[in-house]
Amino acid sequence: MGENLALNMAGKGFAVSVFDASREKVEKFVSGRGQGKMIHGCSSVQELISSLELPRKIMLMIPAGKPVDEIIEALSALLDAGDIVIDGGNSHFSDTSRRARMLEGQGLLYVGAGVSGGEEGALLGPSIMPGGSAAAWQSVRPIFQAIAAKVDGGVACCDWIGEEGSGHFVKMVHNGIEYGDMQLICEVYDVMKTLLGMTADEMHAVFKEWSEGALKSYLIEITRDILAARDDDGLPVLDKILDKAGQKGTGKWAVATALDAAAPLTLITEAVFSRVLSSMKDERVLAASVLKGPAVHFSGNRRAFIDDLGKALFTAKIISYAQGYQLMRAAATDFGWKLNYGGIALMWRGGCIIRSVLLAKIKDAFDLNPELANLLMDPFFTESVAQSQLSLRAVLGAAIANGIPTPAMSSALAYYDGYRSASLPANLLQAQRDYFGAHQYERVDMPRGTYFHFNWTGRGGETASTVYSG
Repeated sequence: MGENLALNMAGKGFAVSVFDASREKVEKFVSGRGQGKMIHGCSSVQELISSLELPRKIMLMIPAGKPVDEIIEALSALLDAGDIVIDGGNSHFSDTSRRARMLEGQGLLYVGAGVSGGEEGALLGPSIMPGGSAAAWQSVRPIFQAIAAKVDGGVACCDWIGEEGSGHFVKMVHNGIEYGDMQLICEVYDVMKTLLGMTADEMHAVFKEWSEGALKSYLIEITRDILAARDDDGLPVLDKILDKAGQKGTGKWAVATALDAAAPLTLITEAVFSRVLSSMKDERVLAASVLKGPAVHFSGNRRAFIDDLGKALFTAKIISYAQGYQLMRAAATDFGWKLNYGGIALMWRGGCIIRSVLLAKIKDAFDLNPELANLLMDPFFTESVAQSQLSLRAVLGAAIANGIPTPAMSSALAYYDGYRSASLPANLLQAQRDYFGAHQYERVDMPRGTYFHFNWTGRGGETASTVYSG
């Protein structure tokens, strides 16, 4: 991605200096893909710094964690007041907040920029989500908005997110939604293959149809293309890939952050754990020979069920976005950030992995009501889910009856049913907690914020424990 970002910048008229710890890589790039372009290869950090105009703008594209801290330490001793350090990797937002405060204390500026789109996006136009030292934005804005993807006749998929680590936070949520989207599509693929017995060509035709309608998105499009790919022997490449998924950690960060923020990120959490379960390949093969499930059988209308699958995927996708935006709103409250939720949807409409036609509706929702608490409460999404939730129930009923795992779609429906319930069984849960731990509870017939303890056994007395948080 670093090489492609440099090529993108040079192609937009910006002179770029590049450095890597491997001199060989620099020479190969400058004499190869970068030859004849406004790209200067540097053999040392000192040469890199000396080649830049003030205020210097240095963008790091290196692995998150300790390597970022090490290079920042090396750079900061050589930079001048007002110079800008940009981290374009997938750093944890809390690290970005810490680094921003540290460098600002030294008179430097720091930007944590989430960059999405993969290698192709970096070259042709990514989605860029910058945050950190606000004073840096005017200097980096012309570059970032020039190289970013464009939508709506030229609007750049890049704008200032906010303070400290907010840019990397929004990128983390983006990646969490990406985890959810991918898992949802995989579950639909599994139902098609296992329950309906569809061939790769038949599934390709369905995804081609979906890629031209309400489900149009980058991930649907690449799934369509994957299903059409054939190996040298003419068989689907997909059938030869081991069912053992990896991850780099941003989804896990989103889940852990949601727990800290008390935001119900259930769908993305299931997507993360689905990858973990897939990694237990040898255990699963052994379990498959021992643990029994129902015989797989489908007797309904195949075409109608495929339509239900599309509607179920659409419904679950909406719920995934709703949960992601809830997490961003919770973080904005916790950290004092002022996030532009409609603007974030606009940034995700082009260049990034989760780009889809649905994001235009999300932007419209927050333009209509910037204080919208949940996407499901927007009229468009309320009506959309009302029309398609029966399809989600039908698909899940068939999957469960036939023993096909659908954790992400199932969690979507459970969240929807929980969120729309005026009454949940948490009253019993609170009674249990008060019974064994005297944790107290509120009453429906008394003002909120007043807490009570009941002597359930007659031996507990009147002394209560600490008041519960919630």
